[in-house]
Amino acid sequence: MTLTEIKEILPTLSNVAFQLEDGTFVPEHFHVTEVGQITKHFIDCGGVIRREQVVNFQLWNADDYEHRLKPGKLLHIINLSEEKLGMVDGEIEVEYQSTTIGKYDLAFNGSNFVLKNKTTACLAEDACGIPGAKTKVTLSQLPISNASSCTPGSGCC
Repeated sequence: MTLTEIKEILPTLSNVAFQLEDGTFVPEHFHVTEVGQITKHFIDCGGVIRREQVVNFQLWNADDYEHRLKPGKLLHIINLSEEKLGMVDGEIEVEYQSTTIGKYDLAFNGSNFVLKNKTTACLAEDACGIPGAKTKVTLSQLPISNASSCTPGSGCC
């Protein structure tokens, strides 16, 4: 989900709720403690220099059980971030604390924002020599060629 998309969704909501892919909800009293833009400048294992940029939201659970972030307030925080930081539209990455800080992609299921699990990947598989996925074959489905096959009792085996 991009910053533009969340800005279009927020005015249609009466409540802001985040949930993990397993259905677990982020507690209602969460705070959005950071909104920003993160640029990652790095070199991959194949020697290619890369740059990635994401819009970052950080969610935090506080002991403030009376706190409920309303859509208008989050929209105000986003607009302020764009104005003060010069943020540009981009994919949103959410940081959320479980046993460690997790990074998630963001989606919307029609009523709640969903923290989508992220995975790592090799960006230079061809340079690393990582073999492609092998095609799985069922031996019983292979065609039989009489010229190169043995039959019981033929003495070829």
